[in-house]
Amino acid sequence: MRDHPRLPTSPGFWRSPLRGAWFTSVLGLVLLAGVTVLFVTGLVSYAAYNPGLSPVNDKTPDKGVLGFYLFAWPTRPVWLYRLTQGVHVTLGVTLIPVLLAKLWSVVPRLFTLPPARSVAHALERISLLLLVGGGLFEFTTGVLNVQLDYVFPGSFYPLHFYGAWVFFAAFAAHAVLKAPAAVRNVRDARRRTDTVPGDDLVSPRPQPPTVSRRGALGLVGGGSLLLSLTTAGQSLGGPFRRTALLAPHGAADPGGGPNGFQINKTAGYAGITAADTHEDSWRLVVTGRTGTVRLTRAELLRLPQHSSSLPIACVEGWSTADQWWRGVRLRDLAALVGHDVDPPDVFVESLQRHGAFRRAALRANQVADPRSLLALQVGGEELSPDHGYPARIIVPAAPGVLNTKWVSRLTFGDL
Repeated sequence: MRDHPRLPTSPGFWRSPLRGAWFTSVLGLVLLAGVTVLFVTGLVSYAAYNPGLSPVNDKTPDKGVLGFYLFAWPTRPVWLYRLTQGVHVTLGVTLIPVLLAKLWSVVPRLFTLPPARSVAHALERISLLLLVGGGLFEFTTGVLNVQLDYVFPGSFYPLHFYGAWVFFAAFAAHAVLKAPAAVRNVRDARRRTDTVPGDDLVSPRPQPPTVSRRGALGLVGGGSLLLSLTTAGQSLGGPFRRTALLAPHGAADPGGGPNGFQINKTAGYAGITAADTHEDSWRLVVTGRTGTVRLTRAELLRLPQHSSSLPIACVEGWSTADQWWRGVRLRDLAALVGHDVDPPDVFVESLQRHGAFRRAALRANQVADPRSLLALQVGGEELSPDHGYPARIIVPAAPGVLNTKWVSRLTFGDL
């Protein structure tokens, strides 16, 4: 039955003249380079959260040895996270046509019978299931996260983190086994026919071609280029933002005035009311070595004010243009409670009552940076409610969620 031409187990069932070892190998080598960059930038993105600092920063508990790469995230250059996460998201979207074309090119092998010719062959088939399933899972959850569409169960962070390790482990094993053959196939393919001797992917009775294999690669590349052009603008900002047609934050800056730039979470969504932020009720509680002080917003404005020009960059790949922030340096607030020299880590709490990252921790190097502020104004005007009024954190190179809005308490000390 496996040789019946109407069954997918038969080689004659797959009649596309495009399939072949050369076509598959070219796509595989592109994915080898691209997925490696995705994995590295993904690790970098995770490290940017400083998950080893405090449990509130770590959304992937029980990671064990998978946290071996963690390091203190730097504050210089200020665009570091904007770059690394922009590359991660844009490249991930760009590689979608390549991944789909690669899976299409090898689909006949998924129906090969018998399913396992030996123990080694059975293990290889299982690894392929992890590779294909892991790849589809990672790309799907990544795209949904970029679109702010959380239809999957559970938190994006652990799902994407652990899925990445499963996918990349299978991908690395597959690359070790197949990369030498892929390089050989590309090198040895006959120039005019793009075929390789003994090519098991070539159909025994192909249909008449309507496009060459090189033309098909051009279509895949064109699709990738189109996705890149309609995504990258949300990270580049400025006039390029209008080109990001597929990104939620790709349109022109919302609203007008100094507060007219992108946000993910509004005050209304976070449950912040005018009563919470009214000058008669809101106080910033600062705790440290020498005790606790409570400051009104008017008192904060009477402290030495400093300015920083910094962007906000988020895990979904979008970022704002540099905004001109003004407020009190975090290290000056640390000095108010006894940390005059070498300010320590700080634990930040928001008025927001529910949701991830209503609390966050910042490392000592982030507190000490002179550009790290408890911002009270942006662009010369007070913060709007959606941008964190009465006060918010702004730290160079930190992921957007660590720039806590609606700050109510700062606790300085080793975490």
